[in-house]
Amino acid sequence: MTSEASGPPRKTSFLARARQLYESDSQEAHRFRYGLLAFDLATVAFIVVSSFLTRTIWLEVADVVIGMVVAADFAVRIAISRERLRGFAHPATWADFAAVLSFLSPIVGEGAAFLRILRTLRLLRTYQILQRLRQDSKFFRRNEEAILATVNLLVFLFVMTAIVYETQHLRNDKINNYVDALYFTVTSLTTTGFGDITLEGSSGRLISVVIMICGVTLFLRLAQVLMRPTKVRFPCPTCGLQRHEPDAVHCKACGTLLNIPDEGD
Repeated sequence: MTSEASGPPRKTSFLARARQLYESDSQEAHRFRYGLLAFDLATVAFIVVSSFLTRTIWLEVADVVIGMVVAADFAVRIAISRERLRGFAHPATWADFAAVLSFLSPIVGEGAAFLRILRTLRLLRTYQILQRLRQDSKFFRRNEEAILATVNLLVFLFVMTAIVYETQHLRNDKINNYVDALYFTVTSLTTTGFGDITLEGSSGRLISVVIMICGVTLFLRLAQVLMRPTKVRFPCPTCGLQRHEPDAVHCKACGTLLNIPDEGD
């Protein structure tokens, strides 16, 4: 009787504690979320670095450990969500779920190794990191467009590298590791096209087309942002124009007097 009565309060206390850490504005919550931020960055680095390494038992163990941490984080986020159905429909939720499957695939065996391609979806977590930095970093806010353009290009680059490797390494003797796949992706993206590596079959040609069209678009977007004069983001109260010169006094679209805050250096 006593243990049954104490069960629900303990569960409620855990959820309340978790909600406080994930959602409140306390110093402890900020430290906890920055710890998660550091874990996400470390996971992204692990995905990129480990893709170029030979599979060993230690990499498999690291996969499982990361998968268990990601699964725990995923479960807690769902448990404390006030709109769970809406949360399940969010693309980031499915990306996290796919990443959990991919990291835990060593438990199933090498037959599920193809699931490793899904771990690149963990890179989508980068965009949630950027949202946090937008709130806390003046440097990020000043260079937001350039940083976002760079992240878009890098995420696309590593996702396509994973797709090229997983779809080609068993049937294409010119793609034996991630370095070969990355080399092909970069040469296609930049339209250099040395021709020493080509993808086989209709699916390979379609992948090449996607890399060239989408990759060139993202690359040109990054170049455009880097060459564009620096502007600040501040919504005009009248017409809603978002971007203005750093020293603008009036909105160039409607002439409304602006009061752009000076963040300082």
